[in-house]
Amino acid sequence: MTIEYTGSIKGSVRKHTDDSLKATFDHAYCVIPNPGGAPIVSELSALPPIEGLYPVVLFMHGSSGVNEQTRLLGNWLADSLGVAMVVPDSMQLADRITYSSPIPPEDYEDIHAMRLQELEYAMAHIFDLPFNDGRVFIAGTSEGGVCVARYETREEYPEDARMIFSWSCEDNYHVKAHGTNIPDYMPVLNIMSAADKFFSQKNSYLNNPNAQGHAGKALENNPNARILLLPTAPHTLFNLPVARAAIKNFIDEVLKY
Repeated sequence: MTIEYTGSIKGSVRKHTDDSLKATFDHAYCVIPNPGGAPIVSELSALPPIEGLYPVVLFMHGSSGVNEQTRLLGNWLADSLGVAMVVPDSMQLADRITYSSPIPPEDYEDIHAMRLQELEYAMAHIFDLPFNDGRVFIAGTSEGGVCVARYETREEYPEDARMIFSWSCEDNYHVKAHGTNIPDYMPVLNIMSAADKFFSQKNSYLNNPNAQGHAGKALENNPNARILLLPTAPHTLFNLPVARAAIKNFIDEVLKY
């Protein structure tokens, strides 16, 4: 299949500097549990002193940045589950390229490379945060899910599990190759819409007639993988009640051990 690249690109910067990479973490959006009160919401660099230690979800936002759905997720995690959320802000890179799909895969890959850098930087510093109890879930949605799937586990930065929303871990128009790099022992939750407008067969430019629209093939040898396929959900789905229930069950199960 030949794709007509009818999308658009804005911005011109395709690589992080040392300063911009640091800024993505320093200015990360954070939501921290606050027993007896509302969750504490702040940029990381401006956080007040935090009492207590909490598991942390390191969340990689989608192509639209830190949006209202991301903020809702953070508040729910903190208020209902007692879990902190840290969201590196990719948009701290001035004039960073953004897009509407479809665009050529090499352009997507420039963005994926930056997002993976952001995740690697965050993992190298997440354990230094004074509120982190040492347990870390890596999570991401859509564009942010690609780097979560590709991230190489490092012994010095031990992650507990991964959650991938609205990315199917398959070859398609969005990547040159999916490059999923999740160890077979790693607990993984993948939540997808069967009608996802970008990564299911509902997309006319998906460019993979054999794509399943979920991570089943990539995770087929992983006994600790869970896949939830929602029939008619929108692309951004992690705040749906059924998705939240699956997230809660998954986090609770991982935190038992």
